[in-house]
Amino acid sequence: MSHNTTKQGVLFKNLSKKTVVAKFDQDHASSDGGAVLLKACDEKLKLSAALAACLSDERQQSKVTHTLTELFQQRLFAIACGYADGNDAARLAEDPVMKLLVGRDPVAGGSLASQPTLSRFENSVRRRALLRMSETLADTVIARHKRRKKRVRRITIDLDPTVDPTHGGQQLTLFNGFYDTACYLPLAGFLTFDDEVEQYLFCYVLRAGNAVAKHGAIGVLKRLLPRLRRAFPEARLRIRLDSGFSGPELYGFFEANRLDYVVGMAKNPVLEALAEPLLDDVRADFEAGHTSARRYGEGTYRARSWPHPRRVIVKAEVTTHFGRKAKDNPRFLVTNLKTTPRHIYEVSYCARGDAENRLKELKLGLRIDRTSCTSFLANQFRALMTAAAYVLMQELRLKARWTACARAQAGTLRLRLLKLGAWIESSVRRIVIHLPLGTPFADDWRRIARSVGAVVT
Repeated sequence: MSHNTTKQGVLFKNLSKKTVVAKFDQDHASSDGGAVLLKACDEKLKLSAALAACLSDERQQSKVTHTLTELFQQRLFAIACGYADGNDAARLAEDPVMKLLVGRDPVAGGSLASQPTLSRFENSVRRRALLRMSETLADTVIARHKRRKKRVRRITIDLDPTVDPTHGGQQLTLFNGFYDTACYLPLAGFLTFDDEVEQYLFCYVLRAGNAVAKHGAIGVLKRLLPRLRRAFPEARLRIRLDSGFSGPELYGFFEANRLDYVVGMAKNPVLEALAEPLLDDVRADFEAGHTSARRYGEGTYRARSWPHPRRVIVKAEVTTHFGRKAKDNPRFLVTNLKTTPRHIYEVSYCARGDAENRLKELKLGLRIDRTSCTSFLANQFRALMTAAAYVLMQELRLKARWTACARAQAGTLRLRLLKLGAWIESSVRRIVIHLPLGTPFADDWRRIARSVGAVVT
């Protein structure tokens, strides 16, 4: 809602048999009435309170209008509702639902923080606080699923780098030859429980644009593994990574920490020779008319820097595209799993590709790549707030599992459940949010509300 109090309307003469007039004159109204679901999810997880507790307030308290928790929640809920920029604060300062989300009275409560206040807030966070917040985010996610899952047989860890193109003078924005742009190269981490489809975000680490894919991976795992083993002592831990994470120090770490692993590996002459007998068979299949011919095999391989041989899975395939010549496409995995090569490749490894969909949600649905602050630490803080907003959206999707929104992406969840026009009434005893009678997903909204603690009235 804008600070502008002008009551001017606009008139449309030809849209209907009657003249249509539109006016912005409804007091105590919001376009984000459904966002109280996010507040309920946050109260269940205690996420914003735990993350805000990691921050140190060095301000002169007698002059403080907005607490750190309020500032954090203001940015967190604004990002979740689609307002990724700090500049949006001016438009939302008097929004009654946004005030409600940070714990203020939606009608009589004071205005929310301005953009300059939020900018100072984002730039005030220090490295140690960011580390505590990263650990708290992982702790909250793990604790949530410990409550949800009575017994877990296997937890799969996916680490995936992604590109965050930059357009300015941000610290540590460097040119990356692979992506051909100046950028950051964040590392995102996800957890999958047993054979569930959803991959749950537990970390998002911003890195310099010239970082190699595996940079920081061992540090993330050193903090994660003890937490997982305390929460799920009977679960087997498995990690799957693409070929950018290949290296003797990683394999040694996995084996020393009793991790099952399956990791992509770039081809080389020795591996190509290992795949050649399989490729001969696949080429024969292809010439016989099997256009998607592929075969699986295995062998042992020891790179010069490895202390011992390891099992290598081979996928031999011939691919063809319309108008192009058929091409050999051998792929290789390094693993300590004991199942068949086909099962390891198609079931254990290929499912990691779904992490790309989670990264698309983070970028397209929540704008986690909106890292426009000059300071690197401020950009990491902004990324962490966005990651926390995504954890709330994943919790919302988890609560929607028996509804038509069960597999909806973050942007669709926002459109169906959060972006609801609302008129708010506030009295001494209660706050009433009036939502549209014709809301298309009203039944789903009510069902989710009950799952986060609401009662039918």
